[in-house]
Amino acid sequence: MALIDPPRWSGDVLERERLKAIEIFREERLTEPLERYLKAFDGYAASVDRLMRESGELRSLHDVAQEVLSDADLLEAVRYLAGPPVSADDLMELAETQLTASRLRDDRVAAQRVIETVLDMLDCRRFAWVAENRQPTDGERSAAALASAALMASQRVRTNRANSAKTDQEEAVRSHLAASGLTEVETRDIWTPADAPGRGDFCAESSVAGRKADVVVGLHDGRVMPIECKVSNSSTNSVKRLNNDAAAKAAEWLRAFGHQGVVPTAVLSGVFKTHNLIQAQDSGLTIFWAHDLAPLTAFVALTV
Repeated sequence: MALIDPPRWSGDVLERERLKAIEIFREERLTEPLERYLKAFDGYAASVDRLMRESGELRSLHDVAQEVLSDADLLEAVRYLAGPPVSADDLMELAETQLTASRLRDDRVAAQRVIETVLDMLDCRRFAWVAENRQPTDGERSAAALASAALMASQRVRTNRANSAKTDQEEAVRSHLAASGLTEVETRDIWTPADAPGRGDFCAESSVAGRKADVVVGLHDGRVMPIECKVSNSSTNSVKRLNNDAAAKAAEWLRAFGHQGVVPTAVLSGVFKTHNLIQAQDSGLTIFWAHDLAPLTAFVALTV
């Protein structure tokens, strides 16, 4: 049986579809509820205020290290004392300790290392009084608390936005595949075509030749179709998401399974540049768009 080639789009088609994706991205951002940010801000403002009160305006952090760090909300606020804020992963490495509540509550030395690490990176513009070993003025305290809460809330909204967009995209792909008659099966590690979902089946996030794919389809002709769901919020970010990640995985999958055994695929939404799309497609990546998944399910149907 002759294998059906996946679609390869002209530059004009890619340009048309990417402009549609950008318009959808703009509309979603402009209508995003401000309440999400304000709710996060209020919660973080309360955490920062409590941290300051319980630590003598941050001047006695060493004295209350175990109590503060074993509280998840206060631990997060402590990470944002640094300039720039330090991630949990980085802080674990720098302080050489796990950041679990039980570890920090029971291990005084580890808790002190965490505090010392953060104070070494303290934002001396926001918390000048700590560096100068004095009490803050009312204005300094208020400005520092507001700035810290804004930093924390902004990061939370960005993280939630990215996670939500990707989750929504993956769910849309799985929903369309199921609606077209495919059957969802359990996730698995895939090293050979025999490990993949059967013909007409698909599974959620799975490892394919050692690299994660968001969805994996068993095409009706026996080929494997690993799908990467990519959301980009800028043309610069699109290079990382598309060319350095999805297209790089496509090259590895093609080496592992051969051009007759795999159809590396990306479903895209957000902001992308046409020349990056063309480069990714030329490298062997098949491209579909989250705003129109009909071509994806149409191709799957053609492989019968």
